[in-house]
Amino acid sequence: MEGYGCPVSESPAFQALAEPRRRAILMLVKDGPMSVNEIAERFDVSQQAVSQHLRVLLDAGVVDMERQGQRHLYVMRPEGLQAIGDFLSELWPQGLEQLRDTIEKRR
Repeated sequence: MEGYGCPVSESPAFQALAEPRRRAILMLVKDGPMSVNEIAERFDVSQQAVSQHLRVLLDAGVVDMERQGQRHLYVMRPEGLQAIGDFLSELWPQGLEQLRDTIEKRR
């Protein structure tokens, strides 16, 4: 959204989450750490493909990776989603206002 003063579209997190499978992966790791194998079991793609998606999410700063012995565990980083949260919070008051106007017109 160049020219509209919206830096969220340039946010690595926003770009990473534009892909539906990455959003699904993020939903899996939001409640606690999961290994690549545990995540891959939930998808119809290879472990290598899941690893590539996790790399994008890691580079975007929306997940962290912890080593536990031989395993690599991934968990969501809420602070990595701050730019998206800020953007949505700017939209929310306008959306509530529109909802109120619509309800009042129906009365």
